[in-house]
Amino acid sequence: MKAAIRALTLAIVLGTVTATAQDKGTVDPKPLPPLANPNDPATPAKELFGRATSAAPLSARAVGSYAKGCVAGATALAVDGENWQVMRLSRNRNWGHPNLISFLERLAKRVPEINGWPGLLVGDISQPRGGPMLTGHASHQVGLDADVWLTPMPDRRLSRQEREEMSATNLVREDWRDVDPSVYTKAHLALIRAVSREPEVARIFVNAAIKRALCRDAGSERDWLSKVRPMFGHNYHFHIRLSCPTGEEACADQDPVPAGDGCGADLDKWFTPEMLKPKPAKPRPPMTMAQLPEECRRVLVAK
Repeated sequence: MKAAIRALTLAIVLGTVTATAQDKGTVDPKPLPPLANPNDPATPAKELFGRATSAAPLSARAVGSYAKGCVAGATALAVDGENWQVMRLSRNRNWGHPNLISFLERLAKRVPEINGWPGLLVGDISQPRGGPMLTGHASHQVGLDADVWLTPMPDRRLSRQEREEMSATNLVREDWRDVDPSVYTKAHLALIRAVSREPEVARIFVNAAIKRALCRDAGSERDWLSKVRPMFGHNYHFHIRLSCPTGEEACADQDPVPAGDGCGADLDKWFTPEMLKPKPAKPRPPMTMAQLPEECRRVLVAK
């Protein structure tokens, strides 16, 4: 039960913020106003990293942990690819560690053969220098996390307005206990299974109802299910997390996934009343630079 409480606490922290993932953007984004005293130690780190508009010109490396770190030498995923389109361009969150950007490009090219979709709609990755975000995610800080919409890329280029305003597909039923059979398809299963089987993938986060459907439909080959973890939110998109790149000692990996397919009692706990309708968590004070790895200061100010 302690594990369930820990999961609930983390889910509240992550789930309440990822609910903003479908918020509309703007076709005419305005730059943030300068900070009166950016060197004040009390300044939230998100205010500093949220104002960085380009990558740190340093060798590529992920620094810290997924929810407490930054990324140097990030690369931007092109807004348009043959098999992908980036959404919510006004957020400027299509940056990531080069390993992740290469992974997404390779994955997108394979999508037509994986499940028949023309390609992927890609949501938030990271800010140009990673770090905490002004809105949204608690993670996505080291350039190794990416959100992929649970909506197939259309066979045309979306307009800028569509990219800012259209919503992804909600796969989950209104009672949050299972998927909506009118929108969930085996194409979703095929895509998530293919991503999970990639060796560099550490975790995939989906809503618990989606995990339940994947468990039901997986068949006899179930080894890939262990990487697919239930999480609040994640009913419009699935979250890909790569492991730390080899040799990058400043990057903190997660513990290995637990043994088994994760389709038993641990999953059932997500459908208890306290998990389906969690009490709001008390907001945490915003993270400051002192709470991030020291190297993130260098990443932030590099020119």
